[in-house]
Amino acid sequence: MKLDVNALGTFYRMAREGAGLAAGRLTRMTGVETQVGVTKLNFMRGTEIRRDFEDGTEKVGIRVELTGGIEGHSVVVFDRKSALRIVETLLSESDTDEFDVEEFDEMNRSAATEVGNIMNNGFVDGWADVLETVIDVSTPEFIEGTSGEPFFGDIDEAPDGGDLALLFHSHIGAVGTEIGFSHYLFPKRESMAQLLEHLRTSDGIEYDKLDGFDRMAEQGAEEVAKTATTLTGIETSVEIRRLNFVSLEAIPEEVANEKLVGVAFEFDGTPSGYLLFLFDEESAHEIVDAMVPMNAPGDEDGFGEMGTSAIKELGNIMASGFLDGWANVLDTTIDHSTPEFIHDIGAAAVDPVIIQLGENQDFAFVFDTVVVADGREFDCEIYAIPDESDLERALNDLDVDRIDETPTTAEFQEVENT
Repeated sequence: MKLDVNALGTFYRMAREGAGLAAGRLTRMTGVETQVGVTKLNFMRGTEIRRDFEDGTEKVGIRVELTGGIEGHSVVVFDRKSALRIVETLLSESDTDEFDVEEFDEMNRSAATEVGNIMNNGFVDGWADVLETVIDVSTPEFIEGTSGEPFFGDIDEAPDGGDLALLFHSHIGAVGTEIGFSHYLFPKRESMAQLLEHLRTSDGIEYDKLDGFDRMAEQGAEEVAKTATTLTGIETSVEIRRLNFVSLEAIPEEVANEKLVGVAFEFDGTPSGYLLFLFDEESAHEIVDAMVPMNAPGDEDGFGEMGTSAIKELGNIMASGFLDGWANVLDTTIDHSTPEFIHDIGAAAVDPVIIQLGENQDFAFVFDTVVVADGREFDCEIYAIPDESDLERALNDLDVDRIDETPTTAEFQEVENT
């Protein structure tokens, strides 16, 4: 199975179109204004998908099977409270006290199933419009649970723990309320392969090469965590790592709308692109205090000359660890620029990178990783955004067997705390 940017771009437009239709139909059904949140194509392993479902909340899902232009399963997933709020809106003429029950009765279940079915059909109609094909939808199935097992455990095309799967993932929220839901498409591999073959406009990338690159990113993130532990003395680990395919304009939407501190790099070689390490302000303060405990006074934000230098030093060495591992496996050279310090609010922290990339491409593969401190406030979001043409060349030359055999070789000296 091969894929390329054109094919994935078509899939992305399908996901956006479907999410827009689904949101509009939810609004017409309930009278509640909705908006489409971030839509993306996730390359996720089975363990990561299951972790999404195992966040401690009870969930309600409506699942349908698809045949025709796309084969697989489409699942709309609400948290349980959101599902009950939607049911209450639909059945507002009833006594609302009945919605405080802990179980769905037959009427509530029927209403929730109707909503989920209409949402699923909205997504499917959007995909069919973009593909100019027909997609048939089965009778909807109502599901409840607190883990992924009831929702996709019996689906053959759902990935096992270590398998990398391409998923459509959209989120729609209701304006001014706590109602929201996520959507997952689990396509059959054969169906997806046929679509990719039809949509590709280049030689493309073998799917197992992308799987290998994902493992490279995982190794790079683990190297970053080790580096952060050594330099700061704060025990850190990699908690979340995903490979996303998104529109460049969607990347700022994912960044927290708060003051962020970070370091940006441009890297050049095979591949080239941009690398960002972003911390919230509290995490950045923890880093500065750990690396330079006698931080120079007189700077209210704690990011004076010494604090800025500490953040840049950490980012510079983490970047070396991340990119050196890629270069070793790809048997190439990747150089990165001097670190550029960032201290800005939300999207403004990533806009300069997006503007530069946007001169040559509309979409990007984004390695979205979080490094988390053990028991302390130290969360680091990593965005590695390679140039799409460079990435295709690099992956076509990738020897997948080298990934586990080639260690990262970043070398650094520990910072002495005084």
